[in-house]
Amino acid sequence: MSNSVPTYHVENFGCRATQADGAGLERQFESRGLARASAAQADLVIFNTCTVTNSADQDARAAIRRVQRQNPLAKIIVTGCYAQRAPEEIAALPGVSAVIGNSHKNQLAEIVLDEVIPRSGGFVPVGILALSGERLTTNDQRPLFVSDIFAHTELLAAPVFESATAGHHGGRTRPNLKVQDGCDNRCSFCVIPSVRGHSRSLPPAEIIREVNTLVAAGYRELVISGINLGRWGRDLEVSHQRSAISETLSPAVRRPTTDDPRLESLIRAILSQTELEKLRISSVEPMDWSRDLIELVASSPRIAKHAHVPLQSGSDAVLRRMHRKYRPWHYREKIEKIHAAMPSAAIGADVMVGFPGETDAEFEATRRLIEDLPFTYLHVFTYSARPGTPAAAMRNQVPPQAARERNKVLRDLAAEKKRAFMQSFLGKSLPAITLNAHTDAEFTEALTDNYQKLFLHGRHDPNRWITAQIDAFKDGAFLGMAIQSS
Repeated sequence: MSNSVPTYHVENFGCRATQADGAGLERQFESRGLARASAAQADLVIFNTCTVTNSADQDARAAIRRVQRQNPLAKIIVTGCYAQRAPEEIAALPGVSAVIGNSHKNQLAEIVLDEVIPRSGGFVPVGILALSGERLTTNDQRPLFVSDIFAHTELLAAPVFESATAGHHGGRTRPNLKVQDGCDNRCSFCVIPSVRGHSRSLPPAEIIREVNTLVAAGYRELVISGINLGRWGRDLEVSHQRSAISETLSPAVRRPTTDDPRLESLIRAILSQTELEKLRISSVEPMDWSRDLIELVASSPRIAKHAHVPLQSGSDAVLRRMHRKYRPWHYREKIEKIHAAMPSAAIGADVMVGFPGETDAEFEATRRLIEDLPFTYLHVFTYSARPGTPAAAMRNQVPPQAARERNKVLRDLAAEKKRAFMQSFLGKSLPAITLNAHTDAEFTEALTDNYQKLFLHGRHDPNRWITAQIDAFKDGAFLGMAIQSS
């Protein structure tokens, strides 16, 4: 360990929620006086892991081995979902100093500085740590801090920023704020509830405070996200229930309030209590796209025209085996309503192929539903058995070759739909926010209001709203010229 200011590095794997957790970990270390460094040079390297698929576990193990080779003196700390699911497995890896599950992530910096780092190593302890929950220890005395995730009630989050190479905010744009964590659904294939716990929400006052802080710092677009974002607020104690009169009012005239524990009310509160120019909503489950939410997103110019609605399968039988809470016809109705309200919106979905027992006919039902609906893009995943989930024990696991072929069919179909969507905007104009200029300065990368990558001719400062004339598209991105900026 160095004798100067101790250094740390956080490496994140997986989804936006994990990235938000990582930003929260960085806040913990910086508040205790540690400085950031690269993984090859840091005194502490924290791996914030994902475990949604087997390949996610493999990526984490490979990264641990890489850092151990590059930086053998570093203390390697592993946290996140993989750490919560299989702490002993990770602790057995060479070079790992400690495993700290999601259950103790809110205390991670304290645990590391008080319990893991030797007091002679140049770190100043910040006080005695009162650990809640169970501390396990491996045979070689590497500490594990993991307890029942369902007893965990706190939510760790800090804004995550898209990086840009130059310009304002140290090259950062489009902060992403996690406002919800955990999930109360029990999809048969999903390990996430067992490693993230019950659904819990960031209190509305904290959200408004974070948004106002970001707006004051000059940020112009914000993304709100969560593990199950549509369930935001359902766990919060409501001080004033909505009155029967309020129920009869139209969405346009209801008083914006966070007393109503629904995502729609949080969005209205953000719009009314902050000066945020653009709010983008990340993935929301189909049953949570209420008529109220669709109307709100469609009617407000301050909300990005973009809807990500997980599908998983278009087969009723497969959805039932997955324990999903909607049927294909329900899903179709939601997508058609979103598209009717917002014809220019990007509409995306998560789709899984190769779920246990998926027949050719069941896959065809998925392919046909996707073909019928106005999708802009798909995230296609091949089923990966997760230990402890009901699906892992199901019979008739789909052969890997068949699953790969189905994956390719849907990716090809998604590419056709994206081309058709992009073709429809040629010669038209779209609002977009600039991200960063390419090194050759010929183009500046931007993101359109409806979630399309855009390369603008010329160099433009990041974090600027522009109106772009769309001239062409290539490799999944628009090419255009700025015709107005602010």
